[in-house]
Amino acid sequence: MWKDMEECQNKLSLTGTETLTDSNAQLSLLIMQVKCLTAELSQWQKETPEMIPLNEEILVTLGKEEFQKLRNDLELVLSTIQSNNEKLKEDLERIFNELKTKMRDIKEFKEKLLVTLGEFLEDHFPLPDRNVKKKKKNVQESTAQLITLHEMLEILLNRLFGVPHDPYVKISDSFWPPYIELLLRNGIALRHPEDPTRIRLEAFHQ
Repeated sequence: MWKDMEECQNKLSLTGTETLTDSNAQLSLLIMQVKCLTAELSQWQKETPEMIPLNEEILVTLGKEEFQKLRNDLELVLSTIQSNNEKLKEDLERIFNELKTKMRDIKEFKEKLLVTLGEFLEDHFPLPDRNVKKKKKNVQESTAQLITLHEMLEILLNRLFGVPHDPYVKISDSFWPPYIELLLRNGIALRHPEDPTRIRLEAFHQ
C-alpha cells in the first residue's frame, strides 16, 4: 500500500507544486488515519497476554476469550485499513488523472500560443529583404544564413529552460542585429554583464 502511494506521490511531484485543495486535504487526512491504524495494529501485535495465576480451566477460558477479543479487534483494524486503502488509491488516481488532464490542456494551449506567436512574428518581423540591405551597409550581404525573430526567440527560450544555470547564447552571424537591438531595448533579452557577445532571454516566469 505504501509503495503504491509513494509511486503516485512521485508522479505527482513531477507535475509541480499546487496549493492544497479540498481533495488534497482529504488525502492528507486519510494518510494520517492509515498511519494511526497501522501504529495501532503494530501495538496489538507487540502485546503479550498477561499470565493469570488461576486454575487451568479458568486460565484456558480467559485465554480463549482474550484471544477471540484480540482477533476481533485485529480483524476490525485490518478491515478499516483495507477500506481506507481502497479509498486512498481512488483519491490518488483521481487527483493524478486531474493533473494529467490539466497538463494536457496546458500543453495544447502552449502549442496554440506558439503557433499564434509564430504567425504574428512572421507577419510583422520578417527577414530583411534586399532593399533594406542596400540602405543599411552594416547588414550582412547574404540573408541566406539569417534566421527569423521567431527562431531567435526559440533558441533563447530553449536555452533558458534547457540550461537554466547558463541561459546565455552566443550571438552568431545568423542573428540580424536590428532584431537583437529590438529584444534588448524592450527588455525581452539581456546582455551578459561580462561578455557583450552573449545574450539571454529575460526570465519572466520567475
